[in-house]
Amino acid sequence: MPTEPIGDYFFDQWQPGLLAWILVYISDYLCTIASARLYQASAKAHIVIEGSFELNPVFRADVDKLRWVSPRFVTLLVVTSLLLTGNWFSSHRLPGFEPAYPAVLGAFLLMECAIHMRHLRNLVSFCGMRRGAVSGQIAYRRGFMLRNSATEFLSFGVFFALIGLLQNSWFFLGGTLSCLLTAVKHWLLARRSEGPRTAPQ
Repeated sequence: MPTEPIGDYFFDQWQPGLLAWILVYISDYLCTIASARLYQASAKAHIVIEGSFELNPVFRADVDKLRWVSPRFVTLLVVTSLLLTGNWFSSHRLPGFEPAYPAVLGAFLLMECAIHMRHLRNLVSFCGMRRGAVSGQIAYRRGFMLRNSATEFLSFGVFFALIGLLQNSWFFLGGTLSCLLTAVKHWLLARRSEGPRTAPQ
């Protein structure tokens, strides 16, 4: 089994990974609502986004209503926490299945690292706009936003892949997979939002 540079102790018990996941997932949703509120309050005067501020269709309705508590979020938090815990017990009881838990935990946590980088950028930018640091207005089509998101996740996926290969780490390789799959998902959503392309006459 590949060695894990962040410490085997993090994978030897199910509690540390589960606690980390619960904290970052809750933080993700709260940062999303905080960013959406700042966007509606001030940034919208400078950045017009086609459709919803939220790119994930699952949470679009709750984010549009600026709900701090979302039933969908709570349900997904419970489901993903059970899946993560179940994966730990399975990987520790089935011979040869040991790398599964670090890979799944990396897929969960490292994708959230990429998402939190976006939250941080949005919060800093929107706070600056509220203080008058930006003038003028720009409008983004939804397909453009989704393609930018896909490119960002692709970049993180490549970065995590390099670390995973250099460090021989299933944790980072799991993060690579989740980021690349999200990049593909957003790329397909971008194409769908743009509709069929008309061939030139």
